[in-house]
Amino acid sequence: MRARWVVCAVLGLSALSAAHAQPRPDAVPAPALQRPVTFAAQAAPPAGVLVLPLGKAADLAARGAVLDEAARAAVARALTAEDFKYGARKTVSLRGVGPWDRILIVGLGETPDAADYQMAGAVAGRTLATEKTPLTLAAKGLPAAAVTELATGLGIGEYRSDIFQDGRRKAAAPAPATILADAPAEIETAFRTRGRALVDAMAWTRDVSNHPANVVYPESFVASARAQFAGLRGVTFEALDVPAMERLKMGAILGVGRGSARPPRMLIVRYRGAGAPAGGPIVLAGKGITFDSGGISLKDPPNMGAMRMDMSGAASVVGAVLALARAQAPVDVVAIAALAENMPDGAAIRPGDVLTAMNGKTIEIVSTDAEGRLVLADALAYAGAQLQPAAVVDLATLTGAVRTALGDDYAGLFSRHEALAAQLTAAADAVDEPVWRLPLHESYAKDTSSTYADIKNSGGTESGAGAGAGAHFIGEFIGREVPWAHLDIAGVAYGPAGDWKPDGSAGYGVRLLERFVRDWRPIPPAEKK
Repeated sequence: MRARWVVCAVLGLSALSAAHAQPRPDAVPAPALQRPVTFAAQAAPPAGVLVLPLGKAADLAARGAVLDEAARAAVARALTAEDFKYGARKTVSLRGVGPWDRILIVGLGETPDAADYQMAGAVAGRTLATEKTPLTLAAKGLPAAAVTELATGLGIGEYRSDIFQDGRRKAAAPAPATILADAPAEIETAFRTRGRALVDAMAWTRDVSNHPANVVYPESFVASARAQFAGLRGVTFEALDVPAMERLKMGAILGVGRGSARPPRMLIVRYRGAGAPAGGPIVLAGKGITFDSGGISLKDPPNMGAMRMDMSGAASVVGAVLALARAQAPVDVVAIAALAENMPDGAAIRPGDVLTAMNGKTIEIVSTDAEGRLVLADALAYAGAQLQPAAVVDLATLTGAVRTALGDDYAGLFSRHEALAAQLTAAADAVDEPVWRLPLHESYAKDTSSTYADIKNSGGTESGAGAGAGAHFIGEFIGREVPWAHLDIAGVAYGPAGDWKPDGSAGYGVRLLERFVRDWRPIPPAEKK
């Protein structure tokens, strides 16, 4: 079935651009700088950069077959002199050895799993992102699945966040990469089916998250996503505008967007692949605050410029569905991106106001800077009322409190459903995007109780458990019978450059959710408690 597009009364782009002098939405994102990849059983004449993924000294014999005896001995001596331990993600770079411009050794660790192979590829891609010469990755002797992960990681690691440095990007067009392996045809099929889809979805997610708010706002987010899904089989695409959300009585997201001249959108993308299991879709809902000033509860100015990242949850859930749709995976999944800009103009909501969400629950506004849970309230209410989901997982850069608790090492996982939490934890471990289970304590209901409304949108500073109170609030907008989990990604979504990524978005959650949906096991009724 060809993709069916349903776009509800989108405002005219010309009027929006005239009012705000915005770049066209179809300019998002910038073209990715990725090496074209081929797979081969035999090496071409040496040229450019050679990558050797090694887990132990003995691996050099198989991987280093592309080197002559003298060059192989020189590499072995260099590794001994460096006291290289072959640890995961460790690297040594050598120049002037044999005919290669550069030899990069990447450690795999003693017993690497799929995530280790992918991360080794990502480290190589990041290290060599500005190298213009051809690249050869020697993977002889490795299992086909491991080589596929290396190739996928290489593409993920090549991502660059210098989106607006046009001169640098034009000057950095990368040369091809050749991956040497024992079963090149088998590996190429696997990579083209799933690996490339994941690489491209990660690049889109990170590009959208890294763009500033004058380029990415609710309407342009929708336009960019629509272009990515164009022509994919099994996809339906719907973007609810303000009148559509008013008809559905989505007072929470409409309240958040009221202070901005750029109106909110609720984006719903469903992909249903051939052979997908029955029982309703898995719904992935993402917080999509394209810029967060804090509203009337204004943020401190030094922290405000980074608030392009507050739509990372929405970008990741759409990116995960994009990866699954491009790979034509046999799954039934929906991404809901709750998109709004939180600004403090004369129409903005105020502390003390009361909003009514789609499910009729009334919300007292304690802080207008607790806006992400408001847009997710209507997203989850919509999922429960319209989609009959098998499970719902929401993803949000929700609280600074989760960063205080877990740093930038873990996302916070909250759930009322043990079986769902277990599946998410397994997926997170498999792709090395770790989560840490945090409690949904019964006291959070008291912390968010309101004198004037059904619930208030902040537990207040006296409770201390800001991440837990936020999770509890969101959970009140989906039925107890629906397996639901909340991932607070505020500490892991965005950050400084590291060994596998540049500054900015990590695309956290795309790989986790893609794996979770692929591995989904329906939860028996007895476990939906």
